[in-house]
Amino acid sequence: MSDTIKFGTDGWRGVIAEDYTFANVRRCAQGFSSYLKAIEKSGQWVVVGYDKRFQSENFALAVAEVLAGNGFKVHLTNSATPTPVISFSIAHKKAAGGVNITASHNPPTDNGFKVRDQHGGAIAPEGLEIIESLIPASAEEVLRTPAPEALEAGTIVRFDPAEDYINHLGSLIDLEPIRNAGLKIVVDAMWGNGAGWFTRLLAGGKTQVIEIHNERNPIYPEMKRPEPIPPNIDVGLQKTVQENADVLIVTDGDADRLGFGDEHGAFINQLQTYALLAYYLLEVRKERGAIVKTLSTTSMLEKLGKLYNVPIYETGVGFKYVAPKMIETNAMIGGEESGGYAFRGNVPERDGILAGLFILDMMVQLNCKPSELLALLFSKIGPHYYDRIDTKFTGDRASRENLILQANPETIGGLKFTGLNTMDGFKFNLEDGGWLLIRFSGTEPIIRVYTETTHKDSVQAILQDGLKIAGIK
Repeated sequence: MSDTIKFGTDGWRGVIAEDYTFANVRRCAQGFSSYLKAIEKSGQWVVVGYDKRFQSENFALAVAEVLAGNGFKVHLTNSATPTPVISFSIAHKKAAGGVNITASHNPPTDNGFKVRDQHGGAIAPEGLEIIESLIPASAEEVLRTPAPEALEAGTIVRFDPAEDYINHLGSLIDLEPIRNAGLKIVVDAMWGNGAGWFTRLLAGGKTQVIEIHNERNPIYPEMKRPEPIPPNIDVGLQKTVQENADVLIVTDGDADRLGFGDEHGAFINQLQTYALLAYYLLEVRKERGAIVKTLSTTSMLEKLGKLYNVPIYETGVGFKYVAPKMIETNAMIGGEESGGYAFRGNVPERDGILAGLFILDMMVQLNCKPSELLALLFSKIGPHYYDRIDTKFTGDRASRENLILQANPETIGGLKFTGLNTMDGFKFNLEDGGWLLIRFSGTEPIIRVYTETTHKDSVQAILQDGLKIAGIK
């Protein structure tokens, strides 16, 4: 076997039974084991967890066998566990790192192999490159200790991470005001790892939690994939209106991302949610500190940074860039366009559960419905509008990138072009502080065109001009 395995922003994802096989998962586990040895963590504990996708628990056990075969001791979760809980467990148990078997919000055909450092955060790009380079070409080169033997010897230990994580949440947020607020909350767990968590955390008071899609079903009915954006959350938005609920909270397949809907069944997009979370920390909790953002997320953060005199750091797309910058700057919050947000005092990793609790606390503390929270935010920094188009392309990527680089338009969507940022893709800055971003997928022939602007009627025109710049139209 000589299949090349390439890591993306978080690790490796593949199609189950095509390239995502037990043999290839074991090869990845061997590469990670060799990496941990190379950074002088031999013999230490490693946390392994998994999601509710097809065969995830068995893929996780296969990873644990390889780690044990390489002389590591393994804490293996006893059930499907949210990614943020796995990440917290790594830091809490002072483990050398972790492996999470999940494909997050990918289609049901996929599964994945996420790696984490000792902080519970994403491993920086240079570390991922080393892991890649240490993946053996053949499954015959993999070291393994069979699970029954490792379990008996205590080199694989099953554990329940829930209680420690819940106790940790109690140090970050007082849940009593939310429990006693009398809210009606619809929670869409997207058939994934977030099922049961909000019900458990908020039980015992006047607040009512109504869960949907809270069983294991790895084909994800009623959605294209467990990604917390329309149209995947349309059923949840409809349920919110039917139940006359105050809010919709959505967690993706592994519960590290947050989706958010208002009391009228309208989606509050992920850029607006990030700005609301930053505003909550700054205004309600009176926290101060750096804000870390990927270049594909909202410019509302720069405006909040000026308003509250806090620094803003922009990174490339992915938590492999966000997490190290958060640690470096002791950031108050870090996040990205895809709905992942991380917070100081927690691990430098996306946490859809904590983000959802913060949104609920913001509603309670300010006595506002979600639509009113958005109106309050816009009253401070002005309204902002966002949209995105993903489209397939044919031909050579390099020549298309060169075409984009040479575009130099005077205006985009009727707004003056003021400068180009090529940190990660092609970000065309606009006169109103908005932007157009063109990025290529790292795994498939897709161009992503995004925009954020203060001009609602310019959104589609900017996107169409973006497609023209990319040579799609």
